[in-house]
Amino acid sequence: MNVPFDSLWLEVPETSEVARFLEGPQPRRHELLRAVRIFWEFVRGFRRMHFIGPCVTVFGSARFGEDHPYYRLAREIGMRLAQAGFAVMTGGGPGVMEAANRGARDVDGRSIGCNIRLPKEQRPNPYLDRWITFRYFFVRKVMLIKYSYGFVALPGGLGTLDEIFETATLIQTGKIRNFPLVLIGTEYWEPLLAFMRDRLVAQGTVDREDLDRLTITDSPAEAIEAITDLATRRFKLIYGTAARPRWYLGE
Repeated sequence: MNVPFDSLWLEVPETSEVARFLEGPQPRRHELLRAVRIFWEFVRGFRRMHFIGPCVTVFGSARFGEDHPYYRLAREIGMRLAQAGFAVMTGGGPGVMEAANRGARDVDGRSIGCNIRLPKEQRPNPYLDRWITFRYFFVRKVMLIKYSYGFVALPGGLGTLDEIFETATLIQTGKIRNFPLVLIGTEYWEPLLAFMRDRLVAQGTVDREDLDRLTITDSPAEAIEAITDLATRRFKLIYGTAARPRWYLGE
């Protein structure tokens, strides 16, 4: 049974509300109310995600159907991650996200979604055990990164690129340390990698070692091995302190 973390939906159109937030300075009372709303969205996320256990986040396009090879690949990755003992966390939508969650469900693993409110393409997929829907992309990205031991990126569009580069930047700058970032689909990612090698590294804007931190493969087994090696050898699958949900904290 799918159980949402939070079933409350505001009547204000989300696109217009967030668009106003990004349009520059607003009246002070509006800015204060948005700051409170953003703070509360973080609190909701922290409280609800605290008990999900060790996760791996899977990024990828919402636009691949279940007959697409990348959908099938993501489903296998979700299955293998669950069998390795990880909860599989995605952006909660269709396509690659659905496939990874579905793979976890196939083997009775934990399947988590951090959904985002959009006018199209983004409804919670039917293979989630739990999910939470966010208003702000930046809050959602914090949750996708904060609770994960590793990251797997399948082919995707602008949103996937945003998630990959934000994660890579956090690793590069030491904000998160020794966390694997695996790109699945060597043919798909090669033009991007070539640009980074031939332009960014060549011009000195990126160090070669920054690219060496990426694992690029077509093999789900190799991807899972890279993640489980770090999780078990370096982090010992330790995930915070044992804690019980408290009703008065909204958990």
